[in-house]
Amino acid sequence: MNIFLGVVVGLLVLMFLVTAHEFGHFVAARRNGVRVLEFGIGFPPKAIAWVKDPETKKWKRLAKKDWKKPQKGLIFSLNWLPIGGFCQMDGESAEDERKGTFGHAGFWAKTKIFFAGVAMNWLVAFIIFTILAWTGMPEFLDGQFKIPADTKTEFTPVEIAVVAEDSPAERAGLEAGDLILAVDGNEFLHASEITDYNELHAGEEITYTIKRITPECNCSEDTTCDCSGDLIGMTFDTKITLNPADAEYLLGVSMATTQALSYSTWSAPIVGAGLTLQLTGETFKGVGIMLWNLVSGIGSQFSFDADVRETGQEAISSVGDSVSGPVGIIGVLFPAFTSAGPNNLAFLAALISVSLACMNVLPIPALDGGRWLLIAIYKVRKKKLTKEVEEKIVSRAFMVLLALIFIVTILDIIRIAN
Repeated sequence: MNIFLGVVVGLLVLMFLVTAHEFGHFVAARRNGVRVLEFGIGFPPKAIAWVKDPETKKWKRLAKKDWKKPQKGLIFSLNWLPIGGFCQMDGESAEDERKGTFGHAGFWAKTKIFFAGVAMNWLVAFIIFTILAWTGMPEFLDGQFKIPADTKTEFTPVEIAVVAEDSPAERAGLEAGDLILAVDGNEFLHASEITDYNELHAGEEITYTIKRITPECNCSEDTTCDCSGDLIGMTFDTKITLNPADAEYLLGVSMATTQALSYSTWSAPIVGAGLTLQLTGETFKGVGIMLWNLVSGIGSQFSFDADVRETGQEAISSVGDSVSGPVGIIGVLFPAFTSAGPNNLAFLAALISVSLACMNVLPIPALDGGRWLLIAIYKVRKKKLTKEVEEKIVSRAFMVLLALIFIVTILDIIRIAN
């Protein structure tokens, strides 16, 4: 049931984000004198449609028999396939010179129309992050942007999930389910921070402050009882000598994922803007690393050195592991984040909105950034971009994009099956 709910929520969120992107194109097109033929939520077949009379400026229901007929006014439609939305402009080819068409618009107007969708996705992310900064921002990133002077953080302590046999943790008496409150008096929000601290103190004796949940408040002289709230139990300190740096592990535990929420007041809009910029940078950085791994990995396969080829194969494999397509997003991420609560779901929606913005900026001919670059190149060359050339370039790029989506979808299905 949770998976079904997550899939439904995922489809609705993705449809909202894509529709918001298309609405950006719609607003920019109208403001720059380009006629919009139809704005649709979802993809055809149509479920219902209205048309705006250009003379009376009133909306009226469009009869089913007239759906395929040309209309003088703007059509607004709701469609059956919940996989996004669209903004159909008149004369979308750069060659079309009729007044009121996209092709007739100037280069600067085209630029605004192309990137208005990107701007809308960044705006949606900014709004969501600003609201989360007020209501509780999930802490997912190390060094996540915030204003320390106006931030209050509430966190669930890192939980020990598994204790290895004959490890420093087991010898110190740690158990699965124990909560790590502090290490040498330092509070950590993330398991990775504890791991990093252990690596800096390999082979040394450090003090862990532990809370053990118990059904009753049974305390000894070396423990402190907490009999209030849900986490009833005892708190105690234990000294642990970590293994040396070259050992298989330092502490010998697996730590569960934790959730920290930070709250802001006056700085919430600053946090919203800062986190949007931070995630934009991380997204472009991730794309750069992914492309480098792909190119270097493929190039290494021509090497005569077996070790180089093996390293290249690992790099190529990492590309597949780092990419998630529609199946992975809707079938895995959304069910997990939906179960984790509305704050986590909203964070995921904002993150995907940032990703949509970044992807559409890239110079891929089938996407906004690529189509703009194509028009810009022909403008610099002072040559006319014909409809045939534009359609050939965009259609071939679109086929490549579909092929990549298909491959990523297959990888998603394999990952889910395993």
